[in-house]
Amino acid sequence: MSYNYLPLDRKWLHFDQVKNLLDFDQQVSITFDAHERILACRSYLDRKMAEKDSLYYGINTGFGFLQNVKIDASQIEQLQYNLLVSHACGLGEEVPQDIVKLMLMLKIKSLSYGHSGVQIDTVIRLMNMYNHGVLPVIYTQGSLGASGDLAPLSHLSLPLLGLGEVNYAGKRRKAADVMQELGWEPIHLQSKEGLALINGTQFMSAYGMYCLKKAEHLLKMADLISALSFDAFDCILEPFDPHIHAVRAHSGQVSTAETLRNHLAGSEIAGQPKTQVQDPYSFRCIPQVHGASKDAFDHILSVFVREINSVTDNPNIFPEEDLIVSGGNFHGQPLAISLDFLAIAMSEIANISERRTYQLISGQRNLPLFLVKEAGLHSGFMIPQYTAAGIVSENKQLCTPASVDSISSSNNQEDHVSMGANAATKCLRVINNVEKVLAIELLSAAQALEFRRPKKTSPLLEQLMQSFRQTTSFNKADRVLQEDMVRAIDFLQTYVC
Repeated sequence: MSYNYLPLDRKWLHFDQVKNLLDFDQQVSITFDAHERILACRSYLDRKMAEKDSLYYGINTGFGFLQNVKIDASQIEQLQYNLLVSHACGLGEEVPQDIVKLMLMLKIKSLSYGHSGVQIDTVIRLMNMYNHGVLPVIYTQGSLGASGDLAPLSHLSLPLLGLGEVNYAGKRRKAADVMQELGWEPIHLQSKEGLALINGTQFMSAYGMYCLKKAEHLLKMADLISALSFDAFDCILEPFDPHIHAVRAHSGQVSTAETLRNHLAGSEIAGQPKTQVQDPYSFRCIPQVHGASKDAFDHILSVFVREINSVTDNPNIFPEEDLIVSGGNFHGQPLAISLDFLAIAMSEIANISERRTYQLISGQRNLPLFLVKEAGLHSGFMIPQYTAAGIVSENKQLCTPASVDSISSSNNQEDHVSMGANAATKCLRVINNVEKVLAIELLSAAQALEFRRPKKTSPLLEQLMQSFRQTTSFNKADRVLQEDMVRAIDFLQTYVC
């Protein structure tokens, strides 16, 4: 028996567990407690459904504007089936498979509380899909971020019915064919199950957790790369003095200054006398800028960790209190605002990074213009900075907040929506762009540092240089730098700092 799995139930799910799930290819399983709670909630709902003349939204009524239309008991399964197939209206690009995995896990987690009324067979099938790598094909467009992520979660759920497409064993295939191959029968949905599956914030939440995972690594790499640029530009250590940061004690700023001091400890270049009085802000104010983004990260992470430990479908069922309550936990406003905030915070990491790259190629501090000998004959690192500038400008456009927008839907029943799904997809675009800009800075800083030889930077940064030079060599003459940039991105993604 393998113990490489993530248990899902009422217990608090932590960020490290989510990261480990992806990094170590863990499987998922509900616990005995979750199993019993799901059974108890379904049994309670079955008893309520046996009562005559009771109306429960989405359980024996229509949906949205059709909330007052009663559905006959004989049509309940058809009602839930119709809900899934009619709401599977996604368009756009495919959602990355790691995010689909997170969506599946988070849906199981939300159902495990026993407040959703699903049958245990539905949850078991979702677990089997995850554990067998049967990943539904989901699209980036279609959710308004309220009433749940309706279209994406409908595509997530279609394979339960033997419908839609899945990615399985490296190929995109019809769900029905894969189910037949695995010996799985379609699930016959019971009352409330369609709503339980597609009401929820798992699309936004999965994107958010994936973005936070990438952002955490990029924030660490930004400190490391900026320290390399700092020495390559022959900067003054004084702005990292702890006394300065103690009198403006934002935690991100204080910790960043300490990190930079540690990264630069033992640097021969940093310890040599300087001729300048001060350095440009993009070097001098790294603790203030990076620190602000880290403080934002900490707040946003707290929002998302709370969200993934929540029940977000509707209505909610409380068997012990004999309550079925319809509300709005599916509304994505907390996530929409936080995703916009994360995009802005990470965009600034790229913004200041590009400025450091610009300074490095500017011909100052005894560095050659564009970091190449015989500038003119060779263009050197002129155009990577163009690319970084274009990407930074794109990020500024993407950082226009989605969460301030709303468009009425469902015949004005759903008259305010979060647009959190748009915030989610563009946040990932921003973070992927940050990765590219930092890679360009790394490429430029490594080139610049070679012109400081034979002097050395700190042991930690020399180790970075040694590792980087195993993939990308010093640029003696013009060559296709796009290939160097791609290698720098790959290096940045996998380097452990």
